[in-house]
Amino acid sequence: MAVPVADHDRALDFYAGTLDCEVLFDEELRPGTRWTEVAPPGATTSIALVGPQGGRRPGTDTGIRLVSTDAVADHATLTAAGADVGELLRWDGVPPMFVLRDVDGNTLDVMELPG
Repeated sequence: MAVPVADHDRALDFYAGTLDCEVLFDEELRPGTRWTEVAPPGATTSIALVGPQGGRRPGTDTGIRLVSTDAVADHATLTAAGADVGELLRWDGVPPMFVLRDVDGNTLDVMELPG
């Protein structure tokens, strides 16, 4: 999934700094077109950070679901770091989850693994 960002450096600071993602790739493919890929430690997939393209602008629901082993702790850590997180949602029989917004207002969902 490609996440549209307004400023690659600012977005990279958030994903690598605040979210502790690893930077897998960060290159200018051609003048004015930068492609950056990040991934949470140990992840088997990556998130591409790209400039606005194909009608997609920053501030979108990315559809990305990040998996957590402890959503309550992650919510507290991200809140303390100043990240824009939604309410921690908890329902009987459903793993805890919350919405996370990056520096461009793109939303990602964080959900704890069941069991």
